[in-house]
Amino acid sequence: MIDPRFVFLATALSAVGAATYVRDTMRGSTSPHRVTWGLWALEGILAFVVEVQQHVGLASTMTLALGLVPLLVVIVSFKNPHAVWRIDRIDVVCAVVSLSGLVFWAVVNQPTLALISFAVADFMAALPTYRKSWTHPETETARMFVLGTVNTGITLLTLKHFTTDGALFPGVIMMTDCILSVLIITRVGPRVARRARPRGTLA
Repeated sequence: MIDPRFVFLATALSAVGAATYVRDTMRGSTSPHRVTWGLWALEGILAFVVEVQQHVGLASTMTLALGLVPLLVVIVSFKNPHAVWRIDRIDVVCAVVSLSGLVFWAVVNQPTLALISFAVADFMAALPTYRKSWTHPETETARMFVLGTVNTGITLLTLKHFTTDGALFPGVIMMTDCILSVLIITRVGPRVARRARPRGTLA
């Protein structure tokens, strides 16, 4: 465990990542998926409320930031309609399943089932951005997710005791940010697509 005050460093890193993402969204070089970011905002705010009720401590500050930053991204996306990624039926299905998982997580009294439902909700919320980062990584900003991986890792290290209530949300977010960072930086999706394209086919 590290000093709990390191959570403020994690929050600062989150702010840097958020500022970069918001800037790129305003410029139109980043296309945030409203389904993903809207659900992430809801998850973060709900998780913060639960952590406060469970007396998690300073680590809940990072969780609040993980809710407010996506909310800010959604708001900014309406300022630049050209920066908004298209929404299809699969995205709507992801949203419905994710919301169902969040409702179940909020009301169920079984910790294990709550953990599973939350993990499913977060995965379904992130799925539209996973898809976009796989097919069009150039429409995302890697720094946001790289710093997200770092700051959630710091948050986990500040916990005095690893409990479901304290570690669940930052842990799930760290995994998601790590995966998105790899997809965006390596641009593995387009490379796989090029290799799978039959010879002689024009790009």
